[in-house]
Amino acid sequence: MYPQPIQKAGRFANISYRVALPISIVLWLLPLIAVLMTSIRSIQDINAGNYWGWPTHIQLWQNYSQVFTSTRMGQYLLNSLIITIPAVIGAVVLSTLAGFALSKYRFRGKTLIFAVFIAGNFVPFQILMIPVRNITIALGLYDTYWALIIFHIAFQSGFCTLFMRNFMVGIPDALIEAARVEGVSEWNIFRHVVVPLVRPALAALSVLVFTFIWNDYFWALVLVQSDDVRPVTAGLSSLQGQWLASWQLMSAGAIIAAIPPVILFFTMQRHFIAGLTLGATKG
Repeated sequence: MYPQPIQKAGRFANISYRVALPISIVLWLLPLIAVLMTSIRSIQDINAGNYWGWPTHIQLWQNYSQVFTSTRMGQYLLNSLIITIPAVIGAVVLSTLAGFALSKYRFRGKTLIFAVFIAGNFVPFQILMIPVRNITIALGLYDTYWALIIFHIAFQSGFCTLFMRNFMVGIPDALIEAARVEGVSEWNIFRHVVVPLVRPALAALSVLVFTFIWNDYFWALVLVQSDDVRPVTAGLSSLQGQWLASWQLMSAGAIIAAIPPVILFFTMQRHFIAGLTLGATKG
């Protein structure tokens, strides 16, 4: 039994839905609105306790420019790009190869390997903090870009492989068999047959993984300690002073940090939606 569309539900359900939906949206947007409003307030306004009212003095240009002139926000953004882009490429490439093998090849231990990928998604990443930190120190990777890049590739590969494998299962085996009959190598089958068919899924997965890695805060604190390597999520915490928190700068920095994932999503929106709905209908 599938959920019934709201249009076909009863009168009470329709009224409840129309009332609850805007209330839920407003409640969800309240923190975002508060951060946005705080980012254009003056420090005097914040100290006076004006948290939700309209700012007495709007400091749009002053606050956002001060984030770059008074802090290392530019370096933090660059660090996030240096970490996120290679990690996304590595995770997506490895998971696409693994997904192809798990979906279209028969070999001993295939089910066990797939089960390991699935089980890895259920492991709380917090319990890996001490082992991962010790490994990075032993390998000389602690407080470097590679510590976060390698870890994110390893940690995201389980989810990405599950994602890609489920999409590749829907590719007709007849296409691959026809290519093999024509003498096409396995690598060329992967490149010229499989990858073009799952391009929407690759776009959707890239957007998701980019958002996950860009917004990571926990591992940025565990594996990095210097400003030269620190990504923007951890860099925002450094804007908080020892005696006084510059909430207007922290809010402006948070808005700036959220811009790249938002731009990527709207740029890839058509492919993202197509990837999520790929295979959802027959025909």
